Amino acid sequence: MNGLIALLSLLYQTGCRIKNVFYDRQLAKAKKAPLPVISIGNLSFGGSEKTPLAMWLIEELSRQGYKPALITRGYKGRWESEGGVLSAGKEPLGTWRDGGDEAFMVSSNFPEAGVFIGKKRIESCRNARNQGFDIAVCDDGFQHRRLFRDIDIVLYDPSRNEPLRESVSSLKRAHILLMKKNIDAGTRKAVAARFPRLKAFAYSVFTVGFFSLDDKAQSGAYSLRRKRILAFSGIAHPGRFLGQLKSEDIHPESFLQFADHHTYPPASIAKIRAELEKKKSEAMITTEKDAVKIKDASLFREVPTFYLKIGIKTEKGVSDRIKELLKTTQPRNQRKKPS
Repeated sequence: MNGLIALLSLLYQTGCRIKNVFYDRQLAKAKKAPLPVISIGNLSFGGSEKTPLAMWLIEELSRQGYKPALITRGYKGRWESEGGVLSAGKEPLGTWRDGGDEAFMVSSNFPEAGVFIGKKRIESCRNARNQGFDIAVCDDGFQHRRLFRDIDIVLYDPSRNEPLRESVSSLKRAHILLMKKNIDAGTRKAVAARFPRLKAFAYSVFTVGFFSLDDKAQSGAYSLRRKRILAFSGIAHPGRFLGQLKSEDIHPESFLQFADHHTYPPASIAKIRAELEKKKSEAMITTEKDAVKIKDASLFREVPTFYLKIGIKTEKGVSDRIKELLKTTQPRNQRKKPS
């Protein structure tokens, strides 16, 4: 961790600590939404599989009979400040430029779910309820204390030396803790013992498949292993992307790394083309988050281009724990009539 990142982490943690004092001592009060809210969050900066977990949760809640809506800031999207509806349960009502790449990815995978954008998440929750949705999945919401959450799910990896938004002690606010399956059982038990309120579970990431940009063709890992591959991504932790390719025995001859949430302007497309020609690559692979932003570029129609789709597997018991916690929530779609 370099000095600048360490300083930013310290400043952010200090701000969170002050904010938490206000909420913990009831000097500030979280606003309750008119529907149950499940928050997905983490302690570290950058990606930690929150979006794949949000998609798993939307699918799981749908199976349980709910009509879920994703509530998200829409980071770096046009609607981030003013708010907007990316999907009302049918098809996307905007583009990735409007709602942000991750929100658009969710709306594309789950057209029946709502996707509501904006910094004012309580307003998004009210809007979702008004449009018929009955439960909210709040993306990256653990530090958003202004919105009351019925369930806080936190992804945490104690084995990584990463800059943190707030201290590990803040896990006492969470209800469900998810840690990577490859973390040793002793470490998981130690964390669980420190926070007895928490129910700690393991999860893992798996490869769903490799899909063409138009989603009309799927390639098996076997056929890609025999090609000269150029890989590229604009995500927070590119090593995880390369690690997932390696787990499928795919070893790119070249890899281009861009900043998280990269928008792929013409200069970046030109850089990819130059590397493609230099290495004489036969195919390209990127992430699903990157794929939503490059579909209109002609380069990716000239050369076979696939995106890696990943999914989340949770340890048995997570779904039951969510059901158990939801039973304790009070319906807030309407006020009780006086007797």
